[in-house]
Amino acid sequence: MYTGKCLCGEVEVALKGAISDIIHCHCSLCRKSSGTAFATNGFIQSSDFEVVKGQEKLSSFTFKPGRIRHFCSACGSPVYSENQDDPSRLRLRLGILESDIIERPISHNFVSSQANWEDLDAGLPRYDAFEPSRQK
Repeated sequence: MYTGKCLCGEVEVALKGAISDIIHCHCSLCRKSSGTAFATNGFIQSSDFEVVKGQEKLSSFTFKPGRIRHFCSACGSPVYSENQDDPSRLRLRLGILESDIIERPISHNFVSSQANWEDLDAGLPRYDAFEPSRQK
């Protein structure tokens, strides 16, 4: 089982099944809705997903007909989206999860739309905390 919550903790979710087709999406819509270089999404079965706490805190936004994005109305964290053409599946924003996941991403998508400052194979240094120049 996977568990997760939004940034402020008002919305908590549980997933009792697997996550499939995990991708890093670089399309402009995912970049705008996440405020980052890309969004990492995976598909889940609707029947395996539960909003454990804070259902009343979820707000939604319909960008395209039948495609609804759900987010925490208190902190703005994106939680999941649904496509009314396929109600058996939801698209989960994996950043919401607090549990370690077994499944792994299968691809980077819409890379022709990626942010011009994003380098997928960057040789940037990696740190366990803030970069040394920010540490005081």
